[in-house]
Amino acid sequence: MLQWASLTHSGSRKPRNDDALIAFASGPSGAENLDPCGSHSLERHDLVFAVSDGMGGGNAGDLASSLLLQRMTEIIPETFKIAATGFFPDCLDHLAIAIRSVHEHINQTAACDQTRGMAATLALAWFTPENLYIANAGDSRVYLSRDGVLTQLTRDHTAAWGQWKRGEISEIQYRTHPRRSALYEVIGGGHPNVCPYFAAIPYQDGDRFLICSDGLVDGLWERHISNALAADGSTSDATQILLKRAIDNSGIDDTTLIVVRVNDPCRNDYEKNS
Repeated sequence: MLQWASLTHSGSRKPRNDDALIAFASGPSGAENLDPCGSHSLERHDLVFAVSDGMGGGNAGDLASSLLLQRMTEIIPETFKIAATGFFPDCLDHLAIAIRSVHEHINQTAACDQTRGMAATLALAWFTPENLYIANAGDSRVYLSRDGVLTQLTRDHTAAWGQWKRGEISEIQYRTHPRRSALYEVIGGGHPNVCPYFAAIPYQDGDRFLICSDGLVDGLWERHISNALAADGSTSDATQILLKRAIDNSGIDDTTLIVVRVNDPCRNDYEKNS
């Protein structure tokens, strides 16, 4: 069983929100969009949560992020149809094919002047009964909080983030780096290819996951995220605490987040016996 809560807020720079989020159940009948907050079993469906931050002039940013996530609801459920024919696709391979398809679709849609160069980031968490599969491009992130320890599961596609993670600069130096937001991987943007980051992550009872856009990180230090996810309380409590603090501290950029909690005492037994 997964429990989740999600929130999004338009930044102070502009009235339009270029972020998008989605939560859906993926099954043999396709995708079923889920409410902003809720709980759902993994017995008959996979559950997918994703955040995208759109970029581009005019209305191109919000179009890119919404197109990206909508296409994911169409492509990810195809694994069930393929499995029904006797073939069982690898989820990471399927994600890679899906993102390449969306990348090409956004580039084709950006052919006119109003949407030229539009692009979007992606942070996606795909829960199956056996595993969690993640994909990201850009600087939208997926975090794991387990036993009070916070781990970023994704990689920011910026040179500054690489310097920080290699220990070449401190967190404060990273946060004030002049090229912190200079992305070398996005979906769309007119680039011929895209090379997202993919990973398969085993999960267990009590794990909490955060899927968020960079607007949330702008207003929060790592310790703030760690404390909020490790605290007692519901997923709704965590999203509200994180969003409020991020807006109070920054609030300039669009800010979007989803908090997911694994609530399955039998999960640990499954891990031991698998």
